[in-house]
Amino acid sequence: MYIYITEISAELAEPQDVTQFAVVCPDDLERDKIEATVRQQGLGELLPDGGHVMVSVDAIRRMASGRVGPGWPDDFAKMIDFAAGKGWTSEDRSQVRAHIERV
Repeated sequence: MYIYITEISAELAEPQDVTQFAVVCPDDLERDKIEATVRQQGLGELLPDGGHVMVSVDAIRRMASGRVGPGWPDDFAKMIDFAAGKGWTSEDRSQVRAHIERV
């Protein structure tokens, strides 16, 4: 799954695929625009390195609601567990780190 962001919007794509996670944006989208969209859409926060976003787990669940099957909550929880094991979540697991891919 990934979150595609533009200057004014954010959309969760491929929510059923819990084997990968990223934030995807246009190649020419400036850092301040990424930061503004992440904040305005309630996704989380852009990390100081500018290459990662700490995304709210609740925001992902909200964006996936009504678009995934009944087994998705368990699969998603396993994804968060895996990410936590790699150090890719906040301590309380309320946020998960996503790298930014530019397309």
